[in-house]
Amino acid sequence: MSNLDDIRREYTLGGLHREELPDDPMVLFEKWMQEIRDANVLTDPTAMSVATVDEHGQPFQRIVLLKRFDDNGFVFFTNLESRKAEQIAQNSKVSLLFPWHPLERQVAITGVAEALSTTEVLKYFITRPKESQIAAWVSKQSSKISARQALESKFAEMKAKFSKGEVPLPKFWGGYVVKPSSIEFWQGGEYRLHDRFLYSRQDVGWDISRLAP
Repeated sequence: MSNLDDIRREYTLGGLHREELPDDPMVLFEKWMQEIRDANVLTDPTAMSVATVDEHGQPFQRIVLLKRFDDNGFVFFTNLESRKAEQIAQNSKVSLLFPWHPLERQVAITGVAEALSTTEVLKYFITRPKESQIAAWVSKQSSKISARQALESKFAEMKAKFSKGEVPLPKFWGGYVVKPSSIEFWQGGEYRLHDRFLYSRQDVGWDISRLAP
């Protein structure tokens, strides 16, 4: 077994102070998102982990890309026959995590995933590159396949089929908006005295609590 005990560093880039926090967590999230994008230190700054739970209580995580966020929540797109979609259908409570380590930050979100309308999904689908649109038709996500060649053959078949004209939206492809019930902002601190603030949704507005690191 490899010993990783000696891998450590101090977190010294900055702190997070209660008096600086906006009343609305989406204001701070937008600020942090812009800062991680401007820093140009991550290939995929919009990448987030989506955690779901199956019928046996077994958690699963995977990385997807955040495509939009606003006061309504956080939006991502996926195959509606995937494992994540099946689990969301059984239990719509999910969590999201943005690991922005270069800025010594994390944002952890809990909430409920709600399916987007076909109109909303189509509006995004038509903005995708044609090859990505075709790929959406190819993969029966999360199912077992014999070899990669099966995917490549199916892609070639669908590419020929849709060589002329627009690629239609697959009925099995859609998206979700995660409506947050809590949003935690984590800023690394020296000596492991990290700053953590939890926004919890109330009937009106948000409650803000500092958490021990």
